[in-house]
Amino acid sequence: MLSGEKLRQTVRVVYAEDHALVRRGISALLRTLNGVELVAEASNGRDAIEAVKRHKPTIALMDISMEGMNGLEATARISRECPEVKVIILSMHDSEEHVAQALRAGAAGYLLKDADINEVEIALAAVAGGSTYLSPRVSQHLVRNFVQQVDDHDPLSALTRRQREILQLIAEGHTTRGMASTLKVSVKTVETHRAAVMKRLNIYDVAGLTRFAINAKLIQ
Repeated sequence: MLSGEKLRQTVRVVYAEDHALVRRGISALLRTLNGVELVAEASNGRDAIEAVKRHKPTIALMDISMEGMNGLEATARISRECPEVKVIILSMHDSEEHVAQALRAGAAGYLLKDADINEVEIALAAVAGGSTYLSPRVSQHLVRNFVQQVDDHDPLSALTRRQREILQLIAEGHTTRGMASTLKVSVKTVETHRAAVMKRLNIYDVAGLTRFAINAKLIQ
């Protein structure tokens, strides 16, 4: 639960959601949380901005898909005009693009609507304390995307572990027989791997492979 030990003051919340039944349900849940005061509700982005300016809450809890002005535009406006107010997006969308758009707009948190009440408390406490909070499922998506982007920019990602070993040994000046002895494989196996490395990198001379290995930080 939120407490004075975690928060120095009550977390004041403006909640924006255009579906009345959803808004009533989540508003009722927010009112049950210790240390949280729901100061206003809004049904669209424009009303949310006005409520934020009027009530100066700690946090604006914002849906994305709203008529008139969506939550992303409202988030960007609030971030520019009321930077002391932190925005948490509360949405059914868990795609990387929605999350990225929210963060670019200035959101400090992203919660999914299927989150349980404990997670809502954790998110409110984290963001009120100056941190960023992302639902675990959202975080997993972003981490996978980040790893994929790293792989896409890794010049060695096209090679298998064995092919990287072969490339390093070539760049270090080892002969085919020397590589075979080091790796405890046949000369023919080394030649097969060497050909595969050249084909994957589209580099067909030792000098070029050496330059590539140096640029890829495989050797000094």
